[in-house]
Amino acid sequence: MKIQRAALSQIKDLLLPGKVVVLYGPRQVGKTTLAKDLLDAVSWRSRFVNADELIYREALASQSRQRLGEVLADAELLVIDEAQRVPDIGLNLKILVDSFPHARFLATGSASFDLANRVREPLTGRAFTLTLYPIAYQEIRATFGALEARSQLERWLVWGGYPAIVTESNPVMRERLLGEITGAYLYRDMLELEGVRHADKIVALLRLLAFQIGQEVSVAELAGSLGMSRPTVERYLDLLEKVFVIFRLGGFSRNLRKEVTKNARYYFFDNGIRNSLIQNFNPLHLRPDAGQLWENYLMIERRKANALAGRSANAYFWRTYDQKEIDYLEETGGRLHGYEFKWGERPMPRKTSREFLTAYPGSVLTTVTPDNFEAFLS
Repeated sequence: MKIQRAALSQIKDLLLPGKVVVLYGPRQVGKTTLAKDLLDAVSWRSRFVNADELIYREALASQSRQRLGEVLADAELLVIDEAQRVPDIGLNLKILVDSFPHARFLATGSASFDLANRVREPLTGRAFTLTLYPIAYQEIRATFGALEARSQLERWLVWGGYPAIVTESNPVMRERLLGEITGAYLYRDMLELEGVRHADKIVALLRLLAFQIGQEVSVAELAGSLGMSRPTVERYLDLLEKVFVIFRLGGFSRNLRKEVTKNARYYFFDNGIRNSLIQNFNPLHLRPDAGQLWENYLMIERRKANALAGRSANAYFWRTYDQKEIDYLEETGGRLHGYEFKWGERPMPRKTSREFLTAYPGSVLTTVTPDNFEAFLS
């Protein structure tokens, strides 16, 4: 069954004459498929080129109005897949936009740090940026129906949302596919960078993080465990964020001296990748980390939901030195909304909610469980 990606309508709305839509995302998440679906969904004369092909890569890197015009030809929409392969892609896209203001442009890329660094400055005022995540719960629900999506919640927590995994019914094949995604694609963008040579250290770092979901991470402790310098670990963490493997959540503090803000927490962009790293696809009732999987799942699904809805929010966790904590805070319009994630039925401690609401009057606290999570992700 084909899963319709909600980002398709977003991209169509942003494809304006004289503008570039830059679509980032992990490898194997469906960017090329989405770009081709877009061609079928629009009425403009369109052209799709893959920058992995030398003929197009050389033309797109030429900085020649004539050669760039030959790539565009008579198209009203030009889609450039794997655009990060093109040297100085941002400058060349700027020449295209300025030379052919009637046309629309979509550029896709998996290496966000590479593509972003090359497009941001040249395309100031000329580009919209979107991130394509693994398939969101909203998209699964729209495809399979509410009852089916909800009944298979445990599957999404264990196996994640990569398109090939969501559509594969055989668990043995799912495990093999996740192994391929993790081993063949996950680190490629990092390992192609000069100075990143230790694939074994990257895997070891990710495995350490996999067991620390929901906990503050000490970079100094990671460096000691890995036998690496702190600056190297910090660089690897930054690169892993930029290639959409993990993301960082900082601590929140505004007025309590005993609030913890020094260390960050790290979460995975996909539960299936996390479980592949630790080689554990057991059902939840056999796992001691079900609560961690629930927390990671809700963190990334909320991120997807906000992106699909166009919501902008500052995100944090909250903890005090005496161990009172709230898993997730969003700050929008100067107001705080806190969420505690519970896989079981244990309620938020009253002392925690009382102290937080006293410190931040007007805030709202909600406990998210399997019974009410769909409202959180809507």
